[in-house]
Amino acid sequence: MRELYTGGAAGDMIVAAIRRHADRLAIADERQRWTYRDLGQTIGRLISFFGDLGLKKGDAVSVLSGNRVESWAIICAAAIMGLRYTPLHPLAAEDDHAFIVDDAEIDALVVESGKFSERGLAIRARAPKLKHLLSFGPVAGARDLLEELPRCPVAPLEPASQAEDICWLAYTGGTTGKSKGVMISHRALVAMFVTLYADWDWPQDIRYLAATPISHAAGVTVFPVMYRGGFTRLLPGFDMETYCRTIQEEKITCAFLVPTIIYGLIDAADVRARYDLSSLQMITYGAAPMSPDRLLEGMKIFGPVFVQLYGQTEAPQCVTTLRKADHDPANIRRLGSCGRPTPLVQVKLFDSEMREVAVGEPGEICVRGPLVMNGYWKRPEATEEAFKGGWLHTGDVAVRDEEGYLYIVDRTKDMIISGGFNIYPREVEDALMAHGAVASACVIGVPDDKWGEAVKAFVVLKSGANVDAATLQAHVKERRGAPWSPKTIDFVPSIPVTGLGKLDRKALRAPYWEGRARGVA
Repeated sequence: MRELYTGGAAGDMIVAAIRRHADRLAIADERQRWTYRDLGQTIGRLISFFGDLGLKKGDAVSVLSGNRVESWAIICAAAIMGLRYTPLHPLAAEDDHAFIVDDAEIDALVVESGKFSERGLAIRARAPKLKHLLSFGPVAGARDLLEELPRCPVAPLEPASQAEDICWLAYTGGTTGKSKGVMISHRALVAMFVTLYADWDWPQDIRYLAATPISHAAGVTVFPVMYRGGFTRLLPGFDMETYCRTIQEEKITCAFLVPTIIYGLIDAADVRARYDLSSLQMITYGAAPMSPDRLLEGMKIFGPVFVQLYGQTEAPQCVTTLRKADHDPANIRRLGSCGRPTPLVQVKLFDSEMREVAVGEPGEICVRGPLVMNGYWKRPEATEEAFKGGWLHTGDVAVRDEEGYLYIVDRTKDMIISGGFNIYPREVEDALMAHGAVASACVIGVPDDKWGEAVKAFVVLKSGANVDAATLQAHVKERRGAPWSPKTIDFVPSIPVTGLGKLDRKALRAPYWEGRARGVA
């Protein structure tokens, strides 16, 4: 009887989208524009090629490339064939790439020629379990897919996976330690597809722009776009001029961006003025919290188009949603929320003893539901810790208001303990960015003989703005209280971010904590 409940895997949804929307424009990059039929034919050729290579259900494939249509075709082919796909972030270091390819037991690695040719050869030398090196374009010792695929027959698109099979083995960002492989099942990805399809405020005509890597959040957003028969335009990276020009030329209606890029768009009034961006009807943002004051600036420029997502690799993309209607300019506190839980998950806030906290009290966000991962790859102890008490522990601390909106305070590991006070960096960062001169800010704890840890801020000022540290310290003291006011402020031209666009507190902390133990790091 269990056969009654099989099917409905990611491959089934991909194939359904291709068949439903065959003649519609599906995806384009700087070189090619494909209909859904074209995409399906390329996927069929990849299935033939991978089959001849000896790859079978349960084997593993990975891609190291910029945003291009062939990369997306491989992701789709892997889901249909039942291969385990592992994304590699194009901005990560060689050590990270080599570790992931070896740890994930990748059978076939595809690299883009040129930028990643040497990296591909280096990974092959450092990952002895890797069987096949493939490429987009010529790479020494690799089989060139661009040359070979046109000669391959188009195999039928016949999904081979079941709900609990691993579809993606995606690695965590590693901002708080060694990166871990997250086993994301077809069940979890389908739960994500359905939730994003139903819960976001999509425009009627979906023309989606992805400039951040499709190996991560910008990519999984393509799945619901496909199912709705929308068009995805890929850019190889974020360049302000190119981005705005593409919105105008392609009449883009929706986009995914991280807060740091939105801040840049807000501040680039001269670039925005040269292009018509009025087609934008939905800007989805996530990966990191956004300052309510800066979000309000964005709403004044772009209108009521913002949708916020909150999720993590272990529960991708849609634990909560803050919809357009929730972005009320008259309720600036609400703009600091990550929204309310989506329909297919249960969310509770627990203290360290697994007791649910009261409204207004901070607790760790814990999640249940079909969106949740199957566990960490080859790390049973880490899996047991993450699933303690029968819930997924996100490591994010939040408070809940009377209407059920969640407000993320910060990561548990980023909390600063200063003079007995628990201080979350985001509280200080939001206070700093409420000052009209501040473009962005990042806060960390540094060793202090008197306080244990002292609050330290790194601040980027808006173009032409001028303010001193004492003024900002007084500003934070007035808004939050004396313990939250930074003891020191460094004015910097930019703040480092991770490959996922998150503030890289780990990099900022390193010079201050080298050789010293930090209780919450």
